[in-house]
Amino acid sequence: MTPDAAKQWDTSTRSRQARLARARQAVGARLRDKQVQAEDIGALLSAVIEPGDRVCLEGNNQKQADFLAAALAALDPAQVHDLHMVQSVLALPEHLDIFERGIASRLDFSFSGPQAQRLAKLVDARRIQIGAIHTYLELFSRYFVDLTPRVSLVCAQAADAQGNLYTGPNTEDTPAIVEATAFRRGIVIAQVNEIVDTVPRVDIPADWVDFVVQSPRPHFIEPLFTRDPALISEIQVLMAMMAIKGIYAEYGVQRLNHGIGFDTAAIELLLPTYAASLGLKGKICRHWALNPHPALIPAIEAGFVESVHSFGSELGMESYVAARSDVFFTGADGSMRSNRAFCQAAGHYACDLFIGSTLQIDLQGNSSTATRGRIAGFGGASNMGADARGRRHASPAWLRAGQEAQAGGAGAMPRGRKLVVQMVETFREHMAPAFVETLDAWGLAEDMGMELPPVMIYGDDVTHILTEEGIANLLLCRTAEEREQAIRGVAGYTPVGLARDKRMVENLRDRGVIRRPADLGIDPRLATRDLLAARTVKDLVRASGGLYQPPRRFRNW
Repeated sequence: MTPDAAKQWDTSTRSRQARLARARQAVGARLRDKQVQAEDIGALLSAVIEPGDRVCLEGNNQKQADFLAAALAALDPAQVHDLHMVQSVLALPEHLDIFERGIASRLDFSFSGPQAQRLAKLVDARRIQIGAIHTYLELFSRYFVDLTPRVSLVCAQAADAQGNLYTGPNTEDTPAIVEATAFRRGIVIAQVNEIVDTVPRVDIPADWVDFVVQSPRPHFIEPLFTRDPALISEIQVLMAMMAIKGIYAEYGVQRLNHGIGFDTAAIELLLPTYAASLGLKGKICRHWALNPHPALIPAIEAGFVESVHSFGSELGMESYVAARSDVFFTGADGSMRSNRAFCQAAGHYACDLFIGSTLQIDLQGNSSTATRGRIAGFGGASNMGADARGRRHASPAWLRAGQEAQAGGAGAMPRGRKLVVQMVETFREHMAPAFVETLDAWGLAEDMGMELPPVMIYGDDVTHILTEEGIANLLLCRTAEEREQAIRGVAGYTPVGLARDKRMVENLRDRGVIRRPADLGIDPRLATRDLLAARTVKDLVRASGGLYQPPRRFRNW
């Protein structure tokens, strides 16, 4: 076969060179090597972004390229339009302003919690075409396959004169975004809080970065994982007791991830008290894939926790993390090195348990946070809450879950199973039932023209459902009917729960498929806030020896 001599094999390189030339012309003499003045950022973006480009705007769980987001939203839609945005999180109003203004039209994302309602309205108005709602690791993977950005707008703590970036504790998505873009000859623009002579460590090398702009103000960071212990209810304490005694202790869970919420914060705050009283120190919860939750401070100080690898950091935890380098992954400068892609991989393959909440669960155990009028996305839950079919190393918790799932299957190839726990109160805010016959996701899929309903965690991955009514161990169900009745059996006074077959539910309880607090030896009257190792944010500060410095919104002293 003879190569086509007329074919050009460097079109992406030519495109990059043309964009860089336009940038130099637009910014002119004010461009100093890679450094762009803040007032020139609009001209720079207009020069390097072309209509129809695929653009990644760094919006993480926590840190936000907010200055670049505002600049992008202010561009002239007659010049820059029909962009395809690929970003993990929609957190800022500007992330949706670009669609309202006609600058962007297509979106692939993972999570939109703060903008979930507005996103749903824009989708309904046909202002946004959603390609797919991804899990984080899935989206990052596609950056390297078929969703590679042509232009990426990222943020970092600092840069030096050469353009080396220091991301500080909140590295998060930055390495995945920059590497995918830079090595497909895209354009990388970074906003930084400061430009210094020497960065404390090089998180992103200079030759991966094209332009650096010092933002007029530090980039925004959301304290997403901070939960005030004062708001933890006694129902959540009861559920935490059941999780610890009925799941963590029984399976010997040592490697795990917690989702965000007061439910899981309650578990963390019961480790040094309730779990310790059961003699579980050193037997459970030793290794974590987790952001540095302030609620975990008492357990760390009590010696429960040996290691924590993090997706990102948490505002106010910087000094505490630096002082606990035996526990956290930190650099020579003392600050955390987080990495969302690596931690998602760790949570999928190296953890034995994921526990988190949701908005709706159906009769098969499928769960979703995409409901009518609210498209929140999934974040990392779909990845963390999925059985790792490619896993090959064994652990006691993984093996026991696998044995329970295969009980009665003579001759089956032995394999383990990840524990995936959905922890919900039977009624959520405004008395909306958490258990439904049919997920809203079906209607959303039809409205949005999606090929699949946006399910967060598929029912066949869920091993346990935990409510204030008890625990349903779905691993022990042998038929679809048993599974449905096990779910109804812990659905309480919701319409789903009231429609249970009482005789069958009692039979499942006799077999240990459903277990009430009493079956676990737990007296609900003892589930009080007195069990919490910290009852206020100030208690967390004390537990940290003053190292934890909570954001102002969490201070009432």
